[in-house]
Amino acid sequence: MLPLTWAQVDFAGGFVRLEPRTTKNNEGRAFPLIPDLRAVFERQRALTEALQAAGGRIIPWVFHREGVPIHSFRRAWITACNAAGVPGRLPHDFRRTAVRNLERAGVPRSAAMKLVGHKKEAIYRRYAIADESMLREAAAKLAALHDAQREALRKVYFEGPLKSFDKVQTWSDPAGGSSLKLRAPQLVGTLRKKMVGRDGIEPPTPGFSVLCSTN
Repeated sequence: MLPLTWAQVDFAGGFVRLEPRTTKNNEGRAFPLIPDLRAVFERQRALTEALQAAGGRIIPWVFHREGVPIHSFRRAWITACNAAGVPGRLPHDFRRTAVRNLERAGVPRSAAMKLVGHKKEAIYRRYAIADESMLREAAAKLAALHDAQREALRKVYFEGPLKSFDKVQTWSDPAGGSSLKLRAPQLVGTLRKKMVGRDGIEPPTPGFSVLCSTN
């Protein structure tokens, strides 16, 4: 980012364009100007324009110190990390943070790899480490899906929740408009034949079986 110039910042199109041979994999790519990133570039642009007006010169670089290009920001980085309460961090550490945020946001992996510049999925997966919070979030989403499926099934097929396995329940056929009084085992068998994935599991295909092996 240090050699980035204003010619590479497309405010109108909404992209920052990284030129070939300036990235880690030497390939050019474009990164969208999300609102927070756009705000950073707009503040930097206003500062640059003020310096240009005061000094009567053109400053092509996006990041600079009083118009002088930046070659290293090590001391500033250490100071910022200490002030933020995260000493010892490296700039590269936040590459992994970016990948995990893309995963949490549900960004398709192909698009995420383009954004971070990973050409191989194996490399991307090294950064997309699932921590405990991500696992808990995934489990919560799965539990919520199961609850929603059970509730949808109850509302569609039952007059009330199935409280007793041997209780007679009323099943209404949405297509034919008819209703049947069935005990729970009969009702389950009927639903397995009629339903297509309402409980999240596809019904058995007639004439087809799968042998499971424990070997």
